[in-house]
Formats: sequence, C-alpha cells, structure tokens
Amino acid sequence: MINSVNSNSGSATALQSLNRTNGGLENLQNRLSTGRKVDGPKVDAATFAAAQQLLGDIGGSTAVQEGLNAAEATTGVAIAAGEQVGSLLTDLRRVSVQASQEGLDDSSRQALQSEFNSLREQIGTVVGSASFNGTNLIESGADDLDVLADDDGGRFAVGAQDLSPAGLGIDSLSLGTAADAASAASALDGAIATASGRLADLGSSARRIETQADATAVRRDSLRSGVGNLLDTDLGADAAALAAEGVKQALGVQALNIANAAPRALLRLF
Repeated sequence: MINSVNSNSGSATALQSLNRTNGGLENLQNRLSTGRKVDGPKVDAATFAAAQQLLGDIGGSTAVQEGLNAAEATTGVAIAAGEQVGSLLTDLRRVSVQASQEGLDDSSRQALQSEFNSLREQIGTVVGSASFNGTNLIESGADDLDVLADDDGGRFAVGAQDLSPAGLGIDSLSLGTAADAASAASALDGAIATASGRLADLGSSARRIETQADATAVRRDSLRSGVGNLLDTDLGADAAALAAEGVKQALGVQALNIANAAPRALLRLF
C-alpha cells in the first residue's frame, strides 16, 4: 500500500461511514421527537399519500358522527316530551271520567273543566318546548328530520310526529255535560293510542340513529388505527436503535481519528 499525505483513503472511508451513522441518528431522533416514522411526502411519498386519503375519510366520518349526534339529541328531546304528553293524556282521561258522572253540581263540574283545560294547555307547552337546535319533531306542522347516514351521501328521514292537542284531536273537547265528558273520555282513548303509536315511531328512529352512530364511530376508530399504522413510529424499537446508533457514532469518531492519524506515521520514516 502506498502511503500519501495528499490523500487518505482510510479517512475518507471512515468519514463516509460516520456520515451515514449521523444521518441515521438524525432520522431516529426526528422520529422519536415527532412520533412519526413518515412525517411528509419526502420520507415516503406513497405511504404519506395513503395516509392523507385515510385522514380525509376520517374527516368525513367525523362530520357524519356530529350530524348523527345532533339527530340523536333532537329525537331524544322529542321522545322525552312525548312521554310527558302520554302521562298528561292519562290525567286528562281520568278527569273526563270523573266529569262523566251524573248528578255533579255546577261548581264541581266547573272545577273539573278548569283542571282539564290546564292539563291540555300543559300538553301544548310541553310540545312547544320540545325543540333541539331549532328542530321540533312533535309540534304541529313539523317537517321530517333529514339525517346524513354516511360520508357517501346516504340519508334517511326521521318522521315528524304531531303530538299537539290539535294533532291528537283533543283541542275542542269539553266536559260541559256528563255526555260531553263521556265523549271526551272516548276521544282520549283514541288520542292515547295515537300518541303511543307516534312515540313508538320516534323510538324506532332513535334506535336506527344510535345504531348508525355506533357503526360510524367504529369505522372512524378503524381509520385512525390505519393512519397510525402507516405514520406512527415504534417508540420502543426506535429508542433501542437510537442507543445502538449512538455507539456506532462513537466508534465512527474513533475510527476517523485513527485514520486521520495515519499520515503522521510517515514522519517516523525520516
């Protein structure tokens, strides 16, 4: 081998090795600091593009989930109010049965009429306040609720259910006579059955919304897991690799120092 003070191939080789080690060390440090093994298209364009597509799908699922949550709340408010309406209808029937008795004096009948009117007004108040985010599914003239089911544009409707006194046909009932009260009791039997059926329809819609929301949440979690598999680094493995690269760096520095010292050995020839 020819010794030269102008070129030192051993030093060049050691420097190249040390530079590779430093590059690997820098990459590991970046992965550990960011938690990502792919933090941009420059690192791995194909993987990054696939992850971006999944992130877009996650955004769509999140928007769908928010809409389903709002629909669930709207339907839940309507059902809670509908249950109160059902209880008030039962009270109205009780009062009408009391008023259907023959021989009631005027003051008793008037008291029962006042109680009846008050209960019916309560139904109107409950129905009028059953609104969430500006949507009321049980008031007179309510529109169906259009629900976004998935990020492909699938939709379904939650049918509005009129539980107002007029919608149940009890807005003009009177207990003025025993016959009127008996007729009111019969009308209330029909109103109770109608309200129960409409409330059942709301319950079915609520179950559908809940099922769809659960499925959307599962899909979103799966997408997030997929993004993690593509982009996230293995912190344990990278920490171990960092320690190994540190040892290689120290050895590389020593090898470079040894290689750089070789030309000085030529001085011993003189």
